[in-house]
Amino acid sequence: MAKKTPALNTSSTADIAFLLLCYFLMTTTMGSQTGLQRRLPPMPDPNQKVEDQKVNKRNLITVKINSQDRLLAGTEMMDVSQLKDKIKIFLTNPANDPNLPERIVTDIEGYGKYPVTKGVISLQNDRGTSYRAYIAVQNELVKAVNELRDDFSKSNYGKPFANLTEDQQTIVKKCIPQNISEAEPKNVGKESGGIGICQNFVKKRKKKPLVLPQVHFPILSSCSCSSSWLRHSSEAQRTRLS
Repeated sequence: MAKKTPALNTSSTADIAFLLLCYFLMTTTMGSQTGLQRRLPPMPDPNQKVEDQKVNKRNLITVKINSQDRLLAGTEMMDVSQLKDKIKIFLTNPANDPNLPERIVTDIEGYGKYPVTKGVISLQNDRGTSYRAYIAVQNELVKAVNELRDDFSKSNYGKPFANLTEDQQTIVKKCIPQNISEAEPKNVGKESGGIGICQNFVKKRKKKPLVLPQVHFPILSSCSCSSSWLRHSSEAQRTRLS
């Protein structure tokens, strides 16, 4: 007569599975997307009168990205790898250039007097700008400020910004502020039909019945009006240059 095989006792299988689940939940680290750190202004009082903000032209640099991911910083076209050094020179103004931002001597609590830059970085992108180009430009802007803060921290406290105390970091942030103004994206291709016409060419030919050639936006020629290659992407914010 065949010997019966005893049945496997599975009464504790559910408990073991539950314990394993709890173990992995407590020991596994979940990936988190930190994103871009931006401090938004407080909500205005509905009864408060809105006034235009005056910004000295020398204190403002406009960084524009068009739908083809091409970059314009001020009046200079450049690759994104050149943007960081451009912004560092703009914010520090080492040669005291009258065309670069003012530096106002400010009394910083816990540090003393320090010439704080009045520079503002204005970022404007097209709705057709790729996410990769947008993030790359954002990274370069923040990297420029972070490097300036690191240099200041090392020269005054002997260690990088990340290793400072909270009070020291607050002082550094006041001395090296991060003023980035981001305007609402524009749909240049829809507003202008994706077409740009050289204005110098228009002036020279306006008396003659000539069909103007159409150049796909932006105009990348060497004419003097090429600096307005994103003229339809003016900032959608209340900023008046003085």
